[in-house]
Amino acid sequence: MKLSLLLIFLLFCIGFYGLCVGKTVIKSIFNLIIAQTALLLLFFQLAYAPNASPPILGHGTTGLWVDPYPQALMITDIVIGASITSLALMFSIKIYHHYGTLTWKKFMHKD
Repeated sequence: MKLSLLLIFLLFCIGFYGLCVGKTVIKSIFNLIIAQTALLLLFFQLAYAPNASPPILGHGTTGLWVDPYPQALMITDIVIGASITSLALMFSIKIYHHYGTLTWKKFMHKD
């Protein structure tokens, strides 16, 4: 478990670093997706319960059940993340049509 948490932290750091130093809007959007994926993996890893059964009545087990609440939250987060990504990509198209570039420096200093 510690190795997987370390890899998730490394993935988040890669996404955050790329978000901070990305020179174009598209690279920043994709690095934001990488950081979001790392957070999703973190929640899935923390909610994992070994030897647990799904919370379905009549499944035949009386032991430990998996909590469905984190899974429902992560499915909601995936849908919201996909919506935000598509909106950001649409805005990047509008930025390109208006400024003629997707480089942060060039369109932040244009009049």
